[in-house]
Amino acid sequence: MSAHAGAASSAADQQRPAGAPIPRPRLSSTDAARVGAASAHPANLTGMPRPGGPVPPLSVLLIEDDDAGAESVRNLLAELGSEVAFRWARSLAEALPLLGHDTACVLLDLELPDSSGLEDIRTLLRRAPHTAVLAVTGTVDVHLGAAAVAAGAQDFLVKQEMDGRLLTRAVRYAVERKRADESQRRLVEAELRGQENARLQRHLLPTPLLDGAGLSFHARYRPGRRRALLGGDFYDAVRTADGTVHVVIGDVCGHGPDEAALGVALRIAWRTLVFAGLTGEALLGTLQRVLEHERRSEEIFATLCMLAIRPDEDVAELHLAGHPAPLLLREQGPPELLPYDDAGPALGLLADGQGHWPPAKVELAEGWALMLYTDGLIEGRIGAGTRRLGQEGLIDMIGDHHQQGGLRDALLIDTAMSEVEDLNGGALADDVAVLLLTRSA
Repeated sequence: MSAHAGAASSAADQQRPAGAPIPRPRLSSTDAARVGAASAHPANLTGMPRPGGPVPPLSVLLIEDDDAGAESVRNLLAELGSEVAFRWARSLAEALPLLGHDTACVLLDLELPDSSGLEDIRTLLRRAPHTAVLAVTGTVDVHLGAAAVAAGAQDFLVKQEMDGRLLTRAVRYAVERKRADESQRRLVEAELRGQENARLQRHLLPTPLLDGAGLSFHARYRPGRRRALLGGDFYDAVRTADGTVHVVIGDVCGHGPDEAALGVALRIAWRTLVFAGLTGEALLGTLQRVLEHERRSEEIFATLCMLAIRPDEDVAELHLAGHPAPLLLREQGPPELLPYDDAGPALGLLADGQGHWPPAKVELAEGWALMLYTDGLIEGRIGAGTRRLGQEGLIDMIGDHHQQGGLRDALLIDTAMSEVEDLNGGALADDVAVLLLTRSA
């Protein structure tokens, strides 16, 4: 495709009888061995230099209908001693089956007899989106070159201007630019995907509906998965038309995306059923059926704590399904665990939907606060050994901060979670959700 190659081809065409087949140039034994050896190693053809090592060979596919032009390109690429896995196709249709993950660069003649021009570039990129494309033409047309790059080519070359150094450099630069473009594209996609996931997960966290309840509500949520905003823990709080405040906190076993999705499904189902008038064991039994239909395997279960606080009576009805009992905080005296002797099994733990979750009546004194939490808060380690914080350790910690330190509301939760992480020697491995519901003064 150099100027002298094009001239030689034209002279030969004038002497060839009409309709005679185009002769293919003979390759010397040395040239044939070079092409064959280069073509036999596609797996190593990344087109990128290895740190501290030799430059790997390039896998180059030429789409050119002229025999002499193809031979010229092969020789130009070999002038600098570069190892090239060279393949040649006479048309785009012939080239498409040759494209593979090992193809580093395609040299595309835009003046082929059956060429669709710039559309050929788009076709190539649809078939091999990670391959660099160099557009080649015999026309010195700046606008055509710009259009080729706009269509997705990495560069534009004019046949008459090509020599070995220019072609070799253009191919390697095209491969480098393509890889840089791909890296930038993946980075942008990852950032957009992360932003989208963050928005989605934030919207999946609940907005408590407690207007008119005379209660203050504070919550903290930390998933165990890195770079996640949502785990298998879930919580919610709503006030129904009769003035009763309903609160739930739960924990789906595991903390992957499937568990997070199941936790969201259970929370939404719980809120819907509460507003539909379902309470107590009937509500828990229905949630268990939801869990059984939504979980990905029969080994998945969920623990749950549910409270219903009647208006103006300071009386709560507690249901526990395999979940840690909440803490009751009063103005005077240490925190205490709510009764858990009648706790039932976790949802989905027993076969055939079995389960019994009897209610426990809880008297709430004046100025009370209730702390609900998932087991991630109490299963953190204390120091380098195997000792866990546990519920007794949590009682002592909250008592110190609440009674002696005078901490209240969000500050109490934040301080407790920070201390738990400090004792654990770093972030907790499990999801953690903590709620603090306080009777307003």
